[in-house]
Amino acid sequence: MQKRQLGHDGLTVSALGFGCMGLSFGLGPALERRSAISLIRAAFELGVTFFDTAEVYGPYANEELLGEALSPVRDQVVIATKFGFRDANPMAGVNSRPERIRSVADASLKRLRTDRIDLFYQHRVDPAVPMEDVAGTVGELIHAGKVKHFGLSEAGVQSIRHAHAVQPVAALQSEYSLWWREPESEVLPTCEELGIGFVPFSPLGKGFLTGKIDAGTTFAANDFRNIVPRFSPDNRRANRQLVERLESIAASKGATPAQIALAWLLAQKPWIVPIPGTTKLERLKENNRAADLQLSAEDLQLIQSALSQIKIEGERYPAHLAAMAGR
Repeated sequence: MQKRQLGHDGLTVSALGFGCMGLSFGLGPALERRSAISLIRAAFELGVTFFDTAEVYGPYANEELLGEALSPVRDQVVIATKFGFRDANPMAGVNSRPERIRSVADASLKRLRTDRIDLFYQHRVDPAVPMEDVAGTVGELIHAGKVKHFGLSEAGVQSIRHAHAVQPVAALQSEYSLWWREPESEVLPTCEELGIGFVPFSPLGKGFLTGKIDAGTTFAANDFRNIVPRFSPDNRRANRQLVERLESIAASKGATPAQIALAWLLAQKPWIVPIPGTTKLERLKENNRAADLQLSAEDLQLIQSALSQIKIEGERYPAHLAAMAGR
């Protein structure tokens, strides 16, 4: 797989990463541990070198299985994890006090079975802690050798600028896909100006852009999508027209809708690295083949024309979580 660079300090990763959250958190029942480890190792064998986790995924279980899975190839991969929630619980609110950042780093290092965190993201901005203090604390961890690069997740433009002025930000992670394009207005231009890489999570619209979800789909009781407005049956029914357009374009390219959605993201900027996730080997292989799919200028214009005619229905987060994004 081709490589891409995030930031200006030599953080080189595979063009597509692997988002590990769904293996143990958020999208239904956790995958059995041995199966999850096998899938992570299969991703590496297929050329993926960039793996994304966080202490809150589980909590803790996701970091632990990633540490076990990647320990034999640790020096050949880039591991990203995150701090920023109180007690590793998103529902408990944010906490990016310096002492909390340091304690999360030490605990994550143990769970990941490593001596350094390649990319350490602030999971959500904490309005009670100046961004300069957050960036400075991560800078101290970098100086100590515990962290290699600093990242932000779902941060707004002013937070990005304040952080970057203290400690260079290698990557910003935020949701971005064919059905959530808000970063294009301000965030992506800011990243380009400052030389910050961009890591889209949910690049397949939490699975919707694969074409495998419709208004009749039933999610597991512990699946986060049950509380996402965009995934109400009525909104899924209304948004199906986007998938139908994708299916038409994909058929003309001998591809799948998921591959078109990922190739579209890769075509936007050379410093964009999506991190699709899956629990199935066949979907992993399908996603990875998107890195070899070239979309022409005509293809991109066709997609843009189709998008301009479609209004996506439903908010991407319930209100209590939406308030944490874009600070």
